[in-house]
Amino acid sequence: MTQDRTEIFGGVDTHKNIHVAAAIDAAGRLLDTAEFAADAHGYANLLGWLSSHGRVTRVGVEGTGSYGAGLARHLATADVDVVEVNRPNRQTRRRRGKTDAVDAEAAARAALNGQAAAVPKSADGPVEAIRMLSVARRSAVKSRTQAANQIAGLIVTAPEHLKDRLAGHSTASLVETCTRWRPDRSPDHVTAAAKTALRSLARRHQALTGEIAQLDAELLELCEHANPALLGACGVGPDVAAALLVTAGDNPHRMRNEASFAALCGASPIEASSGATVRHRLNRGGNRQANNALWRIAITRLRVDQRTIDYAQRRRAQGKTRREIIRCLKRHIAREIYRLLTDPPQTPHGADLRRARQRARLTLRDTGQALNVPLTRISELERGLRHNNDLAKRYQQHLAQLPT
Repeated sequence: MTQDRTEIFGGVDTHKNIHVAAAIDAAGRLLDTAEFAADAHGYANLLGWLSSHGRVTRVGVEGTGSYGAGLARHLATADVDVVEVNRPNRQTRRRRGKTDAVDAEAAARAALNGQAAAVPKSADGPVEAIRMLSVARRSAVKSRTQAANQIAGLIVTAPEHLKDRLAGHSTASLVETCTRWRPDRSPDHVTAAAKTALRSLARRHQALTGEIAQLDAELLELCEHANPALLGACGVGPDVAAALLVTAGDNPHRMRNEASFAALCGASPIEASSGATVRHRLNRGGNRQANNALWRIAITRLRVDQRTIDYAQRRRAQGKTRREIIRCLKRHIAREIYRLLTDPPQTPHGADLRRARQRARLTLRDTGQALNVPLTRISELERGLRHNNDLAKRYQQHLAQLPT
């Protein structure tokens, strides 16, 4: 077999400024290792270097969600099969030592033997934009919570006349009150400092609230563009939809089946059997933000969805605890979400429904009475404030049955 037809498997240990690559053949022989810059020029040189050894079959890349994201995108654009590689086994690392070249070789061998088979996220569409905005939103929410806690802490140690004045107020009321305070010129330095600090924290809280509202609006718009059917599922709001979309990525079909998605969300039970004992234990791995999103859906449905309420009652009669029922619900919800992510149904758009209603000369009250729902639900659906797949389809069928 000539060199240009030799199958080559690559492995890359990624870092902030440099990437170290290793090339092995189909028999597992190490051909060479090299170091490249972590930029567009370095990516092209790395691919050219691998191709100089033969036909590149597969490349294992560490950190495709961080330092290796740019390289993974470059290789995918060049139609190279890229797989995500976890860090080397600790026992192997203790035995063989730790160098970038050794890690790159281990990544190449994982790509060769099939140990690394996970397809990385493409990170080239609206879901990547959702991920970036979600990072900013989480930071803003965390900072706002910290500001609220600091306001409460300062009030506890504030002079008594300030403490009495602010006692019993909610966080929103405290922020509104403290924001209006002016700088205190009184000779009492403690009172003056307390007012200044509380006003500063209140204004920070107010600014962060406005920032979060703006990010929420942008996230809602992006989620509607990425997958409107997901937003229409019961219990799924913009925050939950964003977490689930980010978990799946812009290429959700990289997940082989719904069981893979459930495992990715940490919602799949793990075998813990031994001898005559056959049991499963809780999966504490996976993406915890996605797991929390499934939990929020389950809790919401336990309150508002009759099918979920009936299911919980049946399982409770079988002796299941509330926590066990929620775990079962999360597994069922993961199956439903997987279908919505990989094969979303066509969902009627609220603006189209509103135009059709207006052409039929129907009011919101008429439509609400016909569908047996409050007219506010119809208004929210039309304006895109609340999505509901079942209601949207019923609404569309109702309009279709009207005489022309």
